[in-house]
Amino acid sequence: MAAAAEPGARAWLGGGSPLPGSPTSSPDLGAGSRSRSGPGSGPERAGARSPGSAAPGHSFRKVTLTKPTFCHLCSDFIWGLAGILCDGQGPTHGALIPVVCNFMSHEKCLKHVKTPCTSVAPSLVRVPVAHCFGPRGHYKRKFCAVCRKGLEAPGLRCEVCELHVHPDCVPFACSDCRQCHQDGHRDHDAHLHHWREGNLPSGARCELCRKTCGSSDVLAGVRCEWCGVQAHSVCSAALAPECTFGRLRTMLLPPACVRLLSRNFSKMHCFRISESAAPEPGEGDDSMDGSGLAGPGREVVAPESSKQTLKVFDGNDAVQRNHFRAITVPRLARSQEVLEAALRAYYITEDPQGFQLQALPPAAQAGDPGAPGKVWSGGATEEEEEEGSSGQGARDGPCIPRAPEAWIIRALPRAREVLKIYPAWLKVGVAYVSIHVTPQSTARTVVLEVLPLLGRQAEGLESFQLVEVLMGSRQVQRTVLADEEPLLGRLCEIRQTSLRQMSQTRFYVAESRVAAPRVSLFVGGLPPGLSPQEYSRLLDEAVASKAGLVSVSHVYSAQGAVVLDVACFAEAERLYMLVRDTAVQGRPLTALVLPEVLHTKLPPDCHPLLVFVNPRSGGLKGRDLLCSFRKLLNPHQVFELTHGGPLPGFHVFSQVPCFRVLVCGGDGTVGWVLGALEDMRHRLACPEPAVAILPLGTGNDLGRVLRWGAGYSGEDPFSVLVSVDEADAVLVDRWTILLDAHEACGGESSLAEAEPPKIVQMSNYCGIGIDAELSLDFHQAREEEPGKFTSRLHNKGVYVRVGLQKLSHSRGLHRALRLQVEQREVELPSIEGLIFINIASWGSGADLWGSDSDSRFEKPRMDDGLLEVVGVTGVVHMGQVQGGLRSGIRIAQGSYFRVTLLKATPVQVDGEPWVQAPGHMIISAAGPKVHMLRKAKQKPRKAGTPKDVRADGVPAPEGDSK
Repeated sequence: MAAAAEPGARAWLGGGSPLPGSPTSSPDLGAGSRSRSGPGSGPERAGARSPGSAAPGHSFRKVTLTKPTFCHLCSDFIWGLAGILCDGQGPTHGALIPVVCNFMSHEKCLKHVKTPCTSVAPSLVRVPVAHCFGPRGHYKRKFCAVCRKGLEAPGLRCEVCELHVHPDCVPFACSDCRQCHQDGHRDHDAHLHHWREGNLPSGARCELCRKTCGSSDVLAGVRCEWCGVQAHSVCSAALAPECTFGRLRTMLLPPACVRLLSRNFSKMHCFRISESAAPEPGEGDDSMDGSGLAGPGREVVAPESSKQTLKVFDGNDAVQRNHFRAITVPRLARSQEVLEAALRAYYITEDPQGFQLQALPPAAQAGDPGAPGKVWSGGATEEEEEEGSSGQGARDGPCIPRAPEAWIIRALPRAREVLKIYPAWLKVGVAYVSIHVTPQSTARTVVLEVLPLLGRQAEGLESFQLVEVLMGSRQVQRTVLADEEPLLGRLCEIRQTSLRQMSQTRFYVAESRVAAPRVSLFVGGLPPGLSPQEYSRLLDEAVASKAGLVSVSHVYSAQGAVVLDVACFAEAERLYMLVRDTAVQGRPLTALVLPEVLHTKLPPDCHPLLVFVNPRSGGLKGRDLLCSFRKLLNPHQVFELTHGGPLPGFHVFSQVPCFRVLVCGGDGTVGWVLGALEDMRHRLACPEPAVAILPLGTGNDLGRVLRWGAGYSGEDPFSVLVSVDEADAVLVDRWTILLDAHEACGGESSLAEAEPPKIVQMSNYCGIGIDAELSLDFHQAREEEPGKFTSRLHNKGVYVRVGLQKLSHSRGLHRALRLQVEQREVELPSIEGLIFINIASWGSGADLWGSDSDSRFEKPRMDDGLLEVVGVTGVVHMGQVQGGLRSGIRIAQGSYFRVTLLKATPVQVDGEPWVQAPGHMIISAAGPKVHMLRKAKQKPRKAGTPKDVRADGVPAPEGDSK
């Protein structure tokens, strides 16, 4: 073990006292870690911060305030002209480089600051988890979690934990997204609070002191991402560390009950988040070195005449991509100042004495990073000495030459380094172990040296391995190092590639006994009705799947989908990418990475909620709801219906003994999910889950009768989930409609080509004639220009316009069809529309049947096994019904109907319209009734109950009325 045998080599534990003469490895770096002195060193440093202080990494200094400022700890106004600011990197020496932390505080609050500085916060994350940043958007009154400044320009938001950042700050955000599943290493002993700082509702109250802890002026206060507890940063330390998951614990899928072996799959794939939501290249994409790095085609703003702008690259990869950061420095700046400015541009906090600037000649800028150039490494070259022999440069040190304008930062050769080794999931009491690495150190010798320090030497070297982890803000990549891998050479190689990548790279000692690779890959869009062997052969032809590594575990023949078990990570990644770009018989395939729910570990009182969201319904509010539900629940229980439909969600929950369903969409979306549930019922351990509705559509008639409202209008998603938890289960009839155009088209008077029979399911109503024609025209208009149909008011306006165009049309529907009820012929009056209704709401809340009693018919109910048949005479009659002036023409009531269409006629079922060819329509009961959830009636608020506190004592978010 060369590293341990070296004279003077020592190892020490992170978080403890360092050995004499050894550099500290504690996460608490203190203010003195990057302090500098000398001319131009900036304002006076705050003496209240010491290396042993509670807040790690901050570099505070007193500043003069020129505008109203608030404390980031207590959120109170800072009176007077002086405040305490952390610039994260120390004085700027006049270089115009944005600072990182910007933590502002009263001087009296310094001793209570526990929030780590942004420059060191990523190093304090024990097990990194990447974020899922969506597209740029405007987020009002939100603050960046990296630089703590307001998001005035378009910013980015994590679709899982709602972390808000500027695009320029993305590469420096902590990879601390919520851990939502096991990854095969070990089970969780206890689930701790996952604190997220700032961006709390303005009325948020601290769980401990009951005072306001939110702020609309600064990034202040903390909130647990799982249970929703909110507190002051200081007060949070006094709360119990274990998280109980809060009010939603009975409907939340615990992370310890979900297993997903994903390795290098990004969280976008694991959480089934649309990749169309990802930013364009250069907009914060780590792989493109974006987010503040200038790339090809980006203009560098010309500085004032006394300053110069330099292009700075951080390694060979940046040179090849031509992605640089531009720094602006005084023309007479010393070389030391320019080097420090370049390091600050990449937020590198190491000692500048270990780096040098190398000028890039035109050949290197053209893509040859190995081309030689002038070098500065703490002294000056001959050319610099000559140029700096007079003026400011002669007094303060050599100046950087005016040309060239492109430089690359290089790390100086090192004979030995201090390397932090993290224990990953091992149960030890330290965050990391620091050791010295020499040219003789290999992955094997490092593991041998670290194990005794972790108390695991008795288990043997073969049980552990050294893992290199790249903690990108978008993707965490893991590589197992070979036993003979030279560590010092590996570090040098990473720094040559990218210094920023080196700052994001971490080494872990992990157990070798990991679960065998097993990735579940859902593939949809295949031809329906095939056998498992035919699906295997089809996939072999389409994507050349390897028989020894890939097997078909589940077949959903009716839906044209299969679930593959892949026993190799590389093969799973290859199949995923290929399937997404493959079409079979003209239909594009769908690929989803699915987790496994460990149903035997679910708590006894847990009935998790399966959430389906259709982002295209109604006012297009689905994306915000997707983000909110992923934040409030486990993102693995939230599914977007545009990715494979409801089938993947039901497959994931197939072994859960008791669960509920929430459908966010219009009536058509609800019918879609109920139809999929009917097809999957025999495969579910919970064959009859109750279904709740969050209405996003235009009509939302089923949502109305179940008290969920006329449509979602921005209510607090937490309140919605609480209402689902408190809802009552009711039964609703389901009906089967058999459409058979073959029989009526066999004669000489056939007007249309025969169509194969098909079956559709109905829950609300079925319309034939004028109302279906209006729905069809609206549907076609929305398909032509979907971007215009973003509000219910506009949608209803289109309905009105379409209806006005048909005022003078007369079709005589009663002459174009025949109706039989319970095998009895029924004579139809003169009507233009025939409607079969199952619920007491039609056409956005109208009572088509009416409330008058009638001895001929029973009082309608949605679970009585009967349908009501009503006629309308035209558009005017429909408008009068919707205005409450009239009701429809009552025709019949029964449980079995046969309609004969004598010509092609518009038909709509639960808002989904089409033109039906001549033939027969048979409507009958569809087996068991479906279990729905009806919202409980609002209870009157007790006198004296504060409006901003929920029933469980947890401060309510904005808009929470519970």
